[in-house]
Amino acid sequence: MKKFLIPIMTIAIAVAFYQQSVPKKNVYIIVIAIVVFMFGMLVLSAKTPSKNQSKKEEDV
Repeated sequence: MKKFLIPIMTIAIAVAFYQQSVPKKNVYIIVIAIVVFMFGMLVLSAKTPSKNQSKKEEDV
């Protein structure tokens, strides 16, 4: 999943940056690219463990 998600996120941000440099900007494409990037970050960061996870286990 990670190998599939990172290129999609990279393409989405490249499209968003490209749309910012064009004289006639398409806001819908920019918003869609940002949403795709944020969804990808959400999925990737969901697998990262919390810093406080070990403290919670010690308190119990």
